Amino acid sequence: MTRTITPRLRTLVLLLLAVAGALLAGAGPASAHAALTGSDPAQGVVVDKAPTQVALTFSEKVAMNDDSLQVLDPKGKKVEVGSPANLSGTTYAVKLKSGLAKGTYTVAYQVVSADSHPVSGAFTFSIGAPSQTVVSGVGTAAGDTVVGWLYAFGRYVSYAGFIVLAGGAAFVLACWQRGSGVRALQRLVVGGWLALTAATLWLLLLRGSYTSSGKFGDVFDLDLLGQVLQTKTGAALVSRLLLLAAAALFIAVLFGAYNRREEGEEKRDLTFGLAIGGVVVAAGLAASWAMAEHASTGLQPGIAMPVDVLHLLAVAAWLGGLTALLVALYRAPADTPVEAAAVHRFSRLAFGSVLALVATGTYQSWRQLGSWSAFTETRYGQLLLVKIGLVALLVGIAWISRRWTGRLADTTDTVTAAKKAKQPEKERAKEREKEHVSASKAADKGSGKNTGKGAVSGDDKRAAQLARQRAAVDTARQKRLRDADANRFGLRRSVLAEAGVAVVLLAVTTWLTQTEPGRTELEAKAATSSSSSSSSSSSGTLTLDMPFDTGGTDGKGLVRVDLDPARVGGNEMHVYVQRPNGRAFDIPEVKVAFTLTAKKIGPLPVTPDHITTGHWSASSVQIPMAGDWKIAVTVRTSDIDQVTVSKNAQIG
Repeated sequence: MTRTITPRLRTLVLLLLAVAGALLAGAGPASAHAALTGSDPAQGVVVDKAPTQVALTFSEKVAMNDDSLQVLDPKGKKVEVGSPANLSGTTYAVKLKSGLAKGTYTVAYQVVSADSHPVSGAFTFSIGAPSQTVVSGVGTAAGDTVVGWLYAFGRYVSYAGFIVLAGGAAFVLACWQRGSGVRALQRLVVGGWLALTAATLWLLLLRGSYTSSGKFGDVFDLDLLGQVLQTKTGAALVSRLLLLAAAALFIAVLFGAYNRREEGEEKRDLTFGLAIGGVVVAAGLAASWAMAEHASTGLQPGIAMPVDVLHLLAVAAWLGGLTALLVALYRAPADTPVEAAAVHRFSRLAFGSVLALVATGTYQSWRQLGSWSAFTETRYGQLLLVKIGLVALLVGIAWISRRWTGRLADTTDTVTAAKKAKQPEKERAKEREKEHVSASKAADKGSGKNTGKGAVSGDDKRAAQLARQRAAVDTARQKRLRDADANRFGLRRSVLAEAGVAVVLLAVTTWLTQTEPGRTELEAKAATSSSSSSSSSSSGTLTLDMPFDTGGTDGKGLVRVDLDPARVGGNEMHVYVQRPNGRAFDIPEVKVAFTLTAKKIGPLPVTPDHITTGHWSASSVQIPMAGDWKIAVTVRTSDIDQVTVSKNAQIG
């Protein structure tokens, strides 16, 4: 945040971009936020003989409980036996009852990935032939329930509380030590501590329901709470509460003994001690996130966790300090205004924080995305682009604030002059009060003891009231003198705009922490596609994946066509429609048409029957002759939004 872009700064920015490009170009495999990469039976397959078990393979190890894996028959009854078991590595299976009837079965799963997030979903397979099923709404993520939204809100409050607590304390110690005596700043930092403490307790209570049933009634289930305390996330939340106890002691010293110390060597020693202790506590609090979330799993966790801690500390120093500066500019007493020197010191602190954010953010982006295409093809990448845009906007406003800071006139001399002007007024008020008392005593001698006491008492009240009125007038005069500085007024407005953007930025960041990383999403799609291709080649089933975009709201997705046995004569066709994140997508209408252009046959229309969420099926699809057939699928996502996508495939 300098007034002009120096050659040195330009070189630094170009170097960071070059490093980012090199990292993104040479990304290797990694995983975080588990995704389903395969199953046996495979999704949508029709098997001749009933399987004895259902096995699921994930991109990483997951945590399961007794109800994490369910298999439901066409009538919605459970057919699994016992609890899920780990077969090997990342593959988990559950046994099935014997003698299962023909029809379509639904497999629903809900597990917890190594980075603490619940992962859920559902798919179907059929025995003998597809059938109608009454199963719906299974595989819904706990994050989509009321508990999920409450948990997300708790995460937002916890991040905000940490930023205000750590950043506000850093602003007082590093930029404006006189602020330790300002009541508004004291309330701000204590409020941050209270918010973080309350949010941590709230998350601890919600965690059990959030990762299992998603029901609000399970929030106060002590058995679930006991299970949570045995997990990595539970340990991180408990550690955060213990560190908050140390943070409470830090706050008590900062706004108590430290504020009462006079300037000198003793206060400098206390400043150094508080700075060391504050950094240790803040880093420990930041580590409580890093040790249980995205940074703790996947690629290079030994590097990612310290980088994540540094990233959070930089965010707190910048945005938390910004909040403290805003409070100081608007709420500091008229006789204790924030000095220009303090604003300059915060400007330097914010600039260093931005540099740290750029460096750590570049590494985190590479680690979570792995390729340039993930920026646009995954939800995580799209949210990250929004976050980058907000950070750029925030830096732009901060540059304007820095310009106002450079022109800011320190009002310390003005306030000092006001105090000097105020002093004679106080002395005159004391003299008038003495005169009133003397007059009252004289009246007391002439008219009696009780009458004199009443007169003195009345005069004292009037004198005190007059003194309060004059003090209020003097305070208002000092405030007008302070706010008359146009540069200070401009700084207040720009800092307020920064704070507004920061609130939105924090919301996007919270959303990002609950979103599946782009790298994992793309790997899961590739693994699923590879599994489908392998299944097709071994069983004779033709599988075609076709992305679509109808252009309307919620109009993007993927349509998959399975044709078995993909030869001349009768064929079984299954059509699956998925959202970009891989979840089943229910749309109003799906139509399929087959055209053999070389022989001028077709289009032969097929309207499949709706089976279950995102699944359509048609039996006895007749292919009259072998050849290179064009398979066109018309997808309608609303009354007016539809599109036709197609692919050619050799049939027969």
